Amino acid sequence: MKAMVFAAGLGTRLKPMTGNRPKALVEVAGQTMLEMTLSRLRSFGIQDVIVNVHHFADSVVEYLKAHDDFGMHVEVSREDELLDTGGGLMKASEFLEDSDPFIVHNVDVISTIDLGRMVQFHKGHAALASLAVMDRQTSRHLLFDEHLQLCGRNTELVRPAAHPKPLAFSGIHVISPRIFPSIRQRGVFSIIDAYLDLAARSERIMAFRTDEYYWHDLGRPENVRQALQDRARWRDA
Repeated sequence: MKAMVFAAGLGTRLKPMTGNRPKALVEVAGQTMLEMTLSRLRSFGIQDVIVNVHHFADSVVEYLKAHDDFGMHVEVSREDELLDTGGGLMKASEFLEDSDPFIVHNVDVISTIDLGRMVQFHKGHAALASLAVMDRQTSRHLLFDEHLQLCGRNTELVRPAAHPKPLAFSGIHVISPRIFPSIRQRGVFSIIDAYLDLAARSERIMAFRTDEYYWHDLGRPENVRQALQDRARWRDA
């Protein structure tokens, strides 16, 4: 099985920590976010990974080379123009299309989510994509129906649901490669927009509930400080 790490963002929310480096190389408890993400993927048996880069792209390439790709096979997808999550995924499709399924992981999230269990859930539900979600506060809820299928965002439904449940996406996906020919968007676009379009066409975009796991966004300096305080909860996950 393969994976993709989304690491191309500008890291604007992390300034001043990203003044001279990409967010992927910001350290938390002595490890960069990229090393933490790759190590976690490797712990679930994943050896083949593609990382998208844009901001300080050469720094990431040199870092991976200096660390021998952390014992993995790591390829880099350079984005001269930021393609957002959907465009970035489509650019990496040739690398991912022979892995059924594959994992996509934001570089700036940390969690104890059982990725193996998530993959089994995905396969068991014959999903096109499965999204790690939890019941937490956010300004960008996704809506899921009683069968855990995506049906909308915030207050907007893309298909009928009697009692939609608002849940927060956690930046980790399991995706089947048959998604690539089904995505209609091109260029710069969010993968969430593509998921909503697919859900409107009755494709199976599933919610994998992760409420029992530790999860934290590392996108702001105060979040990094909080993760340091919490490190006993995730360090050996």
